[in-house]
Amino acid sequence: MKLMTPVFAAMLSASTITHSQSGAASGVPSVAIPKTTAVLVIETPRAGVTPQDIMKLIPDEIQATVKLYFDGKIREWYSRGDGKGVVFLVEAKSEDEAREIMETLPLAKAQLMDHQYVPVGPLMPLRALNPAAFQ
Repeated sequence: MKLMTPVFAAMLSASTITHSQSGAASGVPSVAIPKTTAVLVIETPRAGVTPQDIMKLIPDEIQATVKLYFDGKIREWYSRGDGKGVVFLVEAKSEDEAREIMETLPLAKAQLMDHQYVPVGPLMPLRALNPAAFQ
């Protein structure tokens, strides 16, 4: 297992940096960008919003979130470990699509939450395991 960490680190640096035509000509590597398959959404209460403000809408928020889960729009959801909000893994191909989904929730409609959107996709270093399949 100890050997896997340096091997994985080497795969990461070797496989995420590629040379585009312009990058190769200038000697500057460019980073391979994975296809977005989901969007991580981090929700935190806006400044000045109290726990009581949020709790008024929590029953509706829970029902709407569960509906999105059963509709296949939310893959996973978690409470933040620091207690400062929640994290969703949203089934979306773009940040805009995830934003449309999240804006249907009651806390977002009431403008009580700030949202941070992080598009995610396949782990690019795994391409190094079978490079011929990706050419």
